[in-house]
Order: sequence, then C-alpha cells, then structure tokens
Amino acid sequence: MSSRSTEARHLRDLTLLRRVRDRIDREYAQPLDVQALARGVNMSAGHLSRRFRAAYGESPYSYLMTRRIERAMALLRRGDLSVTDVCFTVGCSSLGTFTTRFTELVGMPPGAYRRRSAQAAAEMPACVAKRVTRPVRN
Repeated sequence: MSSRSTEARHLRDLTLLRRVRDRIDREYAQPLDVQALARGVNMSAGHLSRRFRAAYGESPYSYLMTRRIERAMALLRRGDLSVTDVCFTVGCSSLGTFTTRFTELVGMPPGAYRRRSAQAAAEMPACVAKRVTRPVRN
C-alpha cells in the first residue's frame, strides 16, 4: 500500500470520526450505542472504537458520557430539575449508572454538586460557570 493511499484512508477515517463526534454532540440525549454509531459511518464497532480512541483519546462511549455529564452539570446548576429528571433528560436510562459516571467525572455525586453549585454559581456569571465547571476525564 502506498503512502499516498494510506494518507488518503487516514483522512477519510478522520472525516468519518468527526461525523461520529458531531452526531454524539447533537444527539447525546438519544439512545446511542457504538453499534449504531458505527453503522452510521459504515465501520465495524471495534474499528470505530479503536480509531476514535486514537484520534480523541477516549472511546465513543466515554465521549458520549462526558457530553451527557457536561449537560447534566448545566441542568443541575440551573436548579429546577431533580437529579432523576436530569438523568433522564440527558439520555441516561439508569440513575445508578448516571450517578456513578457523574461522580467519576466530577468528583462528587450529582446531589452534592447541585447543592454546591447553587451557592457558587450565584457568585459568577453563567459563561464563567460553564467554563470552569466543564468535566475533564482523567
């Protein structure tokens, strides 16, 4: 295989991976799984997972959960929904899994985050709160 065709294939894969990432960003609240994402770009689930991790440093599922938790943090800061409502609004189907992932990414359970952020958010503009409270996967 020539280096030109290898490079062309790599660029094609990157384009497809961006489509997957953009779809996750748009449809994070929908039921998405790696199989469905892979079908959307005509890749196998394993190939998509390997290529996505190589390009973005995390699996498609981890990226999806990070987006969901990021949105959940914004909803919890708003304060008008219960933790359970937030869980289902962002597309999680299990409160236990949501709480576990939230705690892993944020460092505290969603209820504690909601109480803490209500106090802190009152003291800073929303644009600053969104920036400083964005989840970062270790």
